[in-house]
Amino acid sequence: MKTAHDLVTAAKSRIQEISVTEAEQAIQQANILIDLREPDEYAAGHLQGAVNIPRGLLEFKMSGSPELSARNLDIVVYCKTSGRAALAANTLHEMGYLKVKSIAGGFDAWVQNGNNIVSPALPAFE
Repeated sequence: MKTAHDLVTAAKSRIQEISVTEAEQAIQQANILIDLREPDEYAAGHLQGAVNIPRGLLEFKMSGSPELSARNLDIVVYCKTSGRAALAANTLHEMGYLKVKSIAGGFDAWVQNGNNIVSPALPAFE
């Protein structure tokens, strides 16, 4: 029986995983940046310009959105640490998408590298 770790390791052998440093340029060139985390994770902070499509909805959102149907879209995906992103990138390749990149280390690596994120602003009460 395979574990989640086994599945992620196998997926990572079949996808293009990029470093946080490489991700900065890849994001600028991407047609879409997808945050695969759950909505509460996304709301707590995310990369500028990221669209939240939780991992469990990815196939349905991509299939059901005509603007995302072009198989030559430049797609960058990330999650918290890169496991969900590896599985998602592999799935996107299986769906026929040709240019999918996954950020190694995910959101946590992005933050640890000192890169900016979008964080919710607390209301000012006076």
